[in-house]
Amino acid sequence: MSVASKKKLQNQPTEVVAEILEVSTKAVATGLIFGVIFGAANAYLGLRVGLTVSTSIPIAVLSIAVFRAGSAFWGKGTILEANLAQTIGSASSSLATGTIFTIPALFLWGSKPGYLQVAILALLGGILGVCAMIPLRRLLIVEADRELPYPEGRACAEVLKASERGIGASQWIFIGLAIGIFIKLTLGLIHLVPDQLTYTLPGLPKAILSLEVAPALIAVGYIVGYRASGIMVSGSLIAAIVLIPLIAIVGQSTVAPLFPEILKDKLTISAMSANQIWASYVRYIGAGAVAAAGTLTVLGSIPTMYASLTAILAGLKKKSSTGMTETERLDRDLPAQVVLAGAALVVLTLATIPGLLAGNLSTTQRILAALGVAIFGILFVAVSSRIVGLIGVSSNPVSGMTLVTLLATSAIFVALGWVDDNAKFAVLTVGTVVCIAASKSGDISQDLKTGYLVKATPYRQQAGQLLSASVACWAVAGTVLALGAAYQFGSQQLPAPQATLMKTVIEGVLSGSLPWSLVGVGVAFAIAAVLAGLPGLAFAIGLYLPLASMTPIFLGGLVRKFVDGKDAAKSESGAGILCASGLIAGEGIAGICIAAAVAFGKVSKDVTTLLTGTAGIIGALAIIAIVLFALYHSSKENSEAK
Repeated sequence: MSVASKKKLQNQPTEVVAEILEVSTKAVATGLIFGVIFGAANAYLGLRVGLTVSTSIPIAVLSIAVFRAGSAFWGKGTILEANLAQTIGSASSSLATGTIFTIPALFLWGSKPGYLQVAILALLGGILGVCAMIPLRRLLIVEADRELPYPEGRACAEVLKASERGIGASQWIFIGLAIGIFIKLTLGLIHLVPDQLTYTLPGLPKAILSLEVAPALIAVGYIVGYRASGIMVSGSLIAAIVLIPLIAIVGQSTVAPLFPEILKDKLTISAMSANQIWASYVRYIGAGAVAAAGTLTVLGSIPTMYASLTAILAGLKKKSSTGMTETERLDRDLPAQVVLAGAALVVLTLATIPGLLAGNLSTTQRILAALGVAIFGILFVAVSSRIVGLIGVSSNPVSGMTLVTLLATSAIFVALGWVDDNAKFAVLTVGTVVCIAASKSGDISQDLKTGYLVKATPYRQQAGQLLSASVACWAVAGTVLALGAAYQFGSQQLPAPQATLMKTVIEGVLSGSLPWSLVGVGVAFAIAAVLAGLPGLAFAIGLYLPLASMTPIFLGGLVRKFVDGKDAAKSESGAGILCASGLIAGEGIAGICIAAAVAFGKVSKDVTTLLTGTAGIIGALAIIAIVLFALYHSSKENSEAK
């Protein structure tokens, strides 16, 4: 730690801060309950569209609301209690991210993992992410305070401070929840209007514009902002109105070589539907773009990784020689013994317990796979912790890091001659743990930045994250398995796009059947986007995901642009963000309830839409208008309040 940082800590009024209650039963219980709710909602969102969002701000607001509502029973909560509650609560979303990005691929292969297996993999990834990030805290959170803003962490700190002063518009998160639940029930349970609108462009074969009626996706667009949503929808537009029509025109008399059903029926490409062309060709282009963009992101982070690792080693040496105090509350991490024991526990568990890494692996294979988890996990924890300091959790390219892990692990397995189904399953579950670890490290980095700004105790936040991982892993695993039982992964209701991408990459590398020409086209797209100064991964995700999912995201981004004007961070911690978070949680909660009803046979998933034709279109547009108005009105209220 630098001399300036030491002086800064010494000058802080630790005796005053220490008197503020930080750990309490209500803080822990509130965080765990909201963690389960928002973790399940994020799992549902990720399976729908392949994206998850940060939940720190909404959980912070909800925690303060709960504390105030029950103040007669347990007293008024403090800002540090609310911070601990959001730290514990937000931890579940990172577990959901890694699980839904990978585990559904096992179902697509016909190998159904058990509840205990999924939960333990999620827990191990969470432990590795927390333990590997702790040595980076002083370097990234304290020393690089000016260099790394950690946008969501700062925004959450401002929300906590404002709420402590009685300022804010917390009612909007409840309004968003109500709207999200109501609309999802209207669409998924009553089936009042179509859940997707389409328009075929004249003059272009197979060119279809589409819009999904999804409050959560509109809310995602508002959260990520206009630029990111615009870049993503640009990629989808290229796929929908450029690539698909171009393939249809060029291949008018060509028999489709990739799609199994087309091979069987001997149809020409021109006779294929737009969805069949996407499945046979465009998805490989999108996969190549995502893999290339993720690889470029990792390569660009090599200097960061090197600097982080050398700084950690230098810090450890400095600490041992100078006897730097660990008892100062504001600079106290979990003991090094706990950190090392946690990381070692992850590796040893994976290496010694048969069947945990999916597939019937030998002892040698398990050890090699466990070492892969250790190497790539620790590597990408450093990358993720640094990247979220610049662009935030919601834009963290975890999927790109996972793809690099899968590609490297698959290549090693191929070199050793391990290419059977067991190898596929093992590679995927290695990616599961690494993906969760990288996602978890990004989440705890934002939480530690929030804690740094509100003068919280680091080791208590770190312990809270570990506690949350040990509870949320069961809820996330149960949610994923329940959704898979209700709806088939890969279906329109639950496309699981990220897991499908991971499956495609692993199969292609291990079998040697990946259509490299199409993948190469995607790589070229990603490189062109980066050279043009665009975030390559955002563009590549848009190229890979369907236009129907990207269009509502863009609508949400437009609202954010209209409200913010020239100041892109104007509503970063405002009521609009709270309303958007409520919309996501509301739709997720209702979607999970509907899925449970379907799974238990209480509701049929094959129901005729009540309003069709013009009436259905008007009804669907009216629902979208309600969501857009709610986001706009909440944002304007916040802007005028300021």
